[in-house]
Amino acid sequence: MSDTAPTSDPRAPIRVRHETRMRLLDVVGVTDITPRMRRISLRGDLTGFASLGHADHIKAFFFPEGVEPYTAPIGERGAEFLPGKRPEMRDYTPRYFDVAAGTLQLDFVLHGDGPASSWAAKVKLGDKLVIGGPRGSLVVPDTFDWYLLVGDETALPALGRRIEELPAGTRVIAVIEVADAAEEQRFTTQADLTLHYVHRNGQPAGTTSLLLDAVAALEFPAGEAYAYIAGETSMSKAVRAHLTDERGWNPEYIKAAGYWLLGTADAKEPH
Repeated sequence: MSDTAPTSDPRAPIRVRHETRMRLLDVVGVTDITPRMRRISLRGDLTGFASLGHADHIKAFFFPEGVEPYTAPIGERGAEFLPGKRPEMRDYTPRYFDVAAGTLQLDFVLHGDGPASSWAAKVKLGDKLVIGGPRGSLVVPDTFDWYLLVGDETALPALGRRIEELPAGTRVIAVIEVADAAEEQRFTTQADLTLHYVHRNGQPAGTTSLLLDAVAALEFPAGEAYAYIAGETSMSKAVRAHLTDERGWNPEYIKAAGYWLLGTADAKEPH
């Protein structure tokens, strides 16, 4: 159901709520799509699963050592896990899913720390993962003249999904920061895609202005655009400020998401 008030703006994004369910899924595939990005395929009962927006997220639950993954009832304050058996939670973008087949694929950045990355680094076929949601979707109408996507590797699942799902002929410019050339991903799409990668080449993630500089150097097409910016929080804010303050963008047509914050451990572990 939609929970966005009616508007006369045909370009206004629409929020749609979904029934929240928890699911226990089995790991049925593990593929390294780049040296630092691992795609994990899951299978289970996805009845009622819905993800209408490219930036939707599920909650993934990572249990303490020795605790068998289990689903918990959902109360007013969320999942009611047992004391001493509470998992860590992280947000992940549904990269691909097929409700009828009961399959879901999630991409994990292997950055070497945190419960999710540690789980993904040692995962094996037959392991189990508990997920919840998505609780809702933000649906961006296909009514803009073009689209701008900006993010680091933590946003790659959402950016890649958007690139692949845009209608044929839709103009989209994507600017993506990764560690080096080996981390670049390619996408199969019918959209009119212009893809720019920038490389840190040894510099720590979140310490450069590579994305802001690359966006500032772009010559934008004519027409009304929608921007999705995601990754390190300070970067997202800086790119958003550039678009509104220096390029005159309508702030209603920009979504800037902070997936993680430099210097804060597991502020929001990468998608």
